[in-house]
Amino acid sequence: MARNLGEEYSDDTEFVKASCETTTYPERCFQSLSSYASEIKKRPRQLAETALAVSLGRAKSAKTYVSDMTDYKGITKRQHEAVMDCVEEMGDTVDSLRNSLKELKHLEEGESGEDFWLCLGNVRTWTSAALTDETTCLDGFGGKAMDGEVKSLIREHILRVAQDTSNALALINVFSSKH
Repeated sequence: MARNLGEEYSDDTEFVKASCETTTYPERCFQSLSSYASEIKKRPRQLAETALAVSLGRAKSAKTYVSDMTDYKGITKRQHEAVMDCVEEMGDTVDSLRNSLKELKHLEEGESGEDFWLCLGNVRTWTSAALTDETTCLDGFGGKAMDGEVKSLIREHILRVAQDTSNALALINVFSSKH
C-alpha cells in the first residue's frame, strides 16, 4: 500500500482505485465509489464518508426490499419469522451506519487528539455493529429448511450491503492510519 496516496496519485480516480485496493472487495469498492472521485479529491476522510454514505443507501434499499418479502407468495411461517428478524437487523444496520456517518462528518482532515480518537472509535464501533447485524440477518436463514428463492433473493441483497460496509470499514481504517 502506498504511504501517501494523496501525494502519489494526481488523478482523483487513481486515488480511489489505489485506496480500494486496501479493501476486502476492491472491485466492488471501485465500482461503487469511482463516480464520486471528483468530490472525494484525494481526501481519505471524504473517501471514508462517501463509502459510508453508499453503504447506508444500499442498507436502506435492502431493508425496504427485505420488508417487502414478508408478502412473498408461498412464504412459510419460519421464513416469515426470519424475514421479520432480518428487517429488524437491517433497521439496526441503517441506524448504526447513520450514526457512523454523522460522527465521521464531524472529524476534520489532519485533526487529532483525544476527541478525534473517541469519535473515530465510535465510527468504527457502529460500522462494525452494522456488519454484525447484516451477518445476523443472514444467519436467520441458515439450514436446509430455509433453502429456496426467499433465502436466495434476500442473501443477494444483504451480501451487497455487507461488502459495502466491509469496504467502508477498511477505508475508515485507512483514514485513521493517517493520524
